Amino acid sequence: MIHYRKMTAQDVEAVHTIEVESFPTPWTEDSFHYEMRENPFAHYIVAEDDHGTIVGYCGIWIVVDSAQITNVAVTEKSRGQGIGEGLMREAMRVAKEHNAETMSLEVRVSNIVAQNLYRKLGFQDGGIRKGYYTDNQEDALVMWVNL
Repeated sequence: MIHYRKMTAQDVEAVHTIEVESFPTPWTEDSFHYEMRENPFAHYIVAEDDHGTIVGYCGIWIVVDSAQITNVAVTEKSRGQGIGEGLMREAMRVAKEHNAETMSLEVRVSNIVAQNLYRKLGFQDGGIRKGYYTDNQEDALVMWVNL
């Protein structure tokens, strides 16, 4: 069983490990500490298994009535079990709770699995950000949904 909860500063090391495993240009631990302690717009969720192990996380910035997914990732061994969908549903719930009316995100144009998940949750294509990803200059597909 997976449990979703608000991320704390004590979770940064585990979340950073997932970040490094998941992305070619990962955020630093300091970036996550900043998000936890100093960014008033940041809201982060972690997914924990029954043993209390963090197996995924999702970050959201909520500014006025708009929510932006900053990052979402699941450990490699836990992928394909619906945890990413659970994190996104929880992120959407948190955003609505904070009076956000829309949510957006960027996803690699090559990441069809993630795009399919986002479409399942009602996200629509909003445009392309050319050369968005710094590791290989891949374009990002902007997707958005009304909450």
